[in-house]
Amino acid sequence: MDQVEQIKYCLYARKSSEQDERQAMSIDSQLKEMADLALTKGLEVIKVKQESHSAKMSAQRPVFMEMLEEIRSGEYNGILTWAPDRLSRNAGDLGSLVDLMDAKKLAHIKTHSQEFSNNPNEKFLLMILCSQAKLENDNRAINVKRGIRAKCEMGWRPCMPPLGYFTRAATGKERDVIIDEERSPYIRKMFEMSAEGKGGRHIRSWLEDNKILTRKNRHISLSMIYKILNNTFYYGEFEYPAGSGKWYKGNHEPMISKELFMKVQKQLKVPVKPKWGAKEFPYKRFLKCYSCGANVVGEEKFKTRKDGSKNRFVYYHCSRQVYHDCKEPFVREASITSELIKFCDELITDVTILEPGLKDAIDKYTKMMKSTYKSTKVDMVAGYVKYVLNEGSQFEKTRLIRNLDIKLALHDRKLVKI
Repeated sequence: MDQVEQIKYCLYARKSSEQDERQAMSIDSQLKEMADLALTKGLEVIKVKQESHSAKMSAQRPVFMEMLEEIRSGEYNGILTWAPDRLSRNAGDLGSLVDLMDAKKLAHIKTHSQEFSNNPNEKFLLMILCSQAKLENDNRAINVKRGIRAKCEMGWRPCMPPLGYFTRAATGKERDVIIDEERSPYIRKMFEMSAEGKGGRHIRSWLEDNKILTRKNRHISLSMIYKILNNTFYYGEFEYPAGSGKWYKGNHEPMISKELFMKVQKQLKVPVKPKWGAKEFPYKRFLKCYSCGANVVGEEKFKTRKDGSKNRFVYYHCSRQVYHDCKEPFVREASITSELIKFCDELITDVTILEPGLKDAIDKYTKMMKSTYKSTKVDMVAGYVKYVLNEGSQFEKTRLIRNLDIKLALHDRKLVKI
């Protein structure tokens, strides 16, 4: 015992976060008990450390890792703690302690009722006790998941019910979920309004006018409105955990029908808008504004016919990035095409520098025209340009435009060289 008394100790206390140890000793109690033990046994404690991190994961406790480093550096060679599971509940940290013992850096571990020195039997016992703590953790996690799964299969979602429901638990009856008679009529009306096409902001204003608040007496936010309208719990089903794909039929009273819920989902489904600038307008990178030099951009408009179908029109105009009040007027794409055809003999002057895809397309067009009309007098390049501008696909037009070697500007709905 004289040898043990000469060891320098670090008193280490850790608050447990595990469910079955909520009644265990607090850090203050651990420190007092172990300080009294050190005084009784004559142990030299040169440092005190405490933390509240869980010991389930390896190398996740900063204070514990600091203590190991100080042991490696020879600052002290003993640990004084309440119980072995205060030190480790995982194989990684346990291995670090045993490695320090093997390296003769850690000479002794003293707990309230046990002690462990650097000999095979005591190290083996330390590993068993810490491994037992890990086994308890693992079993506890399995039991908790089993309990949650059983509860879901019984129809009870294991968390707070959404707005419009209450949890009844303290009347001597079995814990269940009941409808909030005060808020539920307004929740139902929210779904009905959404199914009729009313937007979230309209519903929020209506709720504020009727002074409907959350359980914490706050206004119902727009995000919460959409969260409610997307929650399947209201028609009697729930997914748990969220995103797992595991669905259960609830044992609570549905507030709305599934048909109403699905109508709401159709209303809430927003068509995906293309990213700004993603639509391809062939002339937008090609033309400049004559008045201010800014880029010309494209914009599409739709006009509904009497039969319900729609006509699509594309217009080009100055982007007004240089001069906000630029007066250059809008011009239709068809007008630009007609203007551009006037320059068709000047648009491509050197076929050899074209990108391969366009050059191949011109070659195919040339072969087709020669085999059809048996003539070589026609300028095939200009002919291909006219064909693409008048009848080509969007892809063909865009490819052609980016290969043109002429600079044009838009001025008073006409094209001019610059």
